[in-house]
Amino acid sequence: MPHHLDRMAEDLVKAKMENYWPGFELVAYAIYDKSNVYLFNHPKFSNNPSCTYHMWDTEFTADTIIMYEEYPTAIVNMDHYKEYEDLFSMLVHELFHGYQYIKDEKRFPDEMMGITYPLSKENVELRNQERANLYCAMLENNLINKKQYLNAFIALREKRAAKIEEYLTYENFIETIEGPAWYVELKAYSEKSPLDYDSVLKKYAQQLINKYESTSSIRSSCYSSGLCMCLLLEELSPGWMESFFDREDTLYDLLKQQSGDYIEHSMADVKISPETEEVINFAIEKRMKAFEEFNEQAGIHLYIEGKMTAKSFDPMNMIPLEDRLLHKSFIKVRMNNEDFLIQQPVIAHVDHGIQNINKLHLIIENEPFETNDWLTIDGVGEIKGRYKKQENIWHVLI
Repeated sequence: MPHHLDRMAEDLVKAKMENYWPGFELVAYAIYDKSNVYLFNHPKFSNNPSCTYHMWDTEFTADTIIMYEEYPTAIVNMDHYKEYEDLFSMLVHELFHGYQYIKDEKRFPDEMMGITYPLSKENVELRNQERANLYCAMLENNLINKKQYLNAFIALREKRAAKIEEYLTYENFIETIEGPAWYVELKAYSEKSPLDYDSVLKKYAQQLINKYESTSSIRSSCYSSGLCMCLLLEELSPGWMESFFDREDTLYDLLKQQSGDYIEHSMADVKISPETEEVINFAIEKRMKAFEEFNEQAGIHLYIEGKMTAKSFDPMNMIPLEDRLLHKSFIKVRMNNEDFLIQQPVIAHVDHGIQNINKLHLIIENEPFETNDWLTIDGVGEIKGRYKKQENIWHVLI
């Protein structure tokens, strides 16, 4: 077993986790690479108090929370992290998602909102102004000035809500789910890192004021705004975490309760800056470039067509463009009443929701191998279907 896993098992105990969040309960967790899985704290394997070793299988994909042997289990790929503090803090992040499961968290976003999120000039302009004020509120030491920045942030968000209310709900829910996970991750990272706290804080909060990245990746940009809200609540409302899971309020609702009066403005007051134009063009071009780079890969273009259902995917590594989704890391789909895990970039053509797929497009190195009505496809497996072939393009009908 890698040497740092012993240290991790010592660091990941309930007493220490409560320094990050009161009542933080640990679910099972697993550290894995492409060959091995090291499983800890799982009730089904309680006869081994330290660690249970398993060979890798397809359930262990990405850094996330899964139901392993019917119990929530945080999983992290150790190959993705060089430094102990990075691996440890990411595991704390995923363990917090397990804690949310235990606490029966229900404030989850509708991911479809992220796919159809509008990159209108007014919304992007206001959103970037809003994030700048939130960033300043977090760093400001003077309480009067802090409240002024906070009130400006709230006024701008309320202004956006008047136009895109359902999308603001999406942002509020992501902040509420991922902000606290980033909050405990920051605390864990700061505890293990040689960097001072202010440097760690700026490292995590930097995304708040990166207009290009926050507009290109709406979902992930809500992590930093959610984190910032947690830090402001820690300062303005000590003990706010105690009842967090007993209420329906989002982080934004809680923070709004700490504000004073804010001035409402109409959308007609919005002046679009030249930078906002650049930011939107950058975001759209970045999406288009990702699809172009996918299509330019060397190999055989394979299209699987028919009724399919997305069973799991990584929303952090998913790029939307019209009715297509580029899954950059993996997707698990059900076709022909069987689940297939595809661990490579793949484009899903969707219809009426991100789970309803009518076509998959992937690029493979070797031609599919045919046996009667079955095709063996690299990166997919054996599927039953008819096919037609033209040069290096295959169409498989399931």
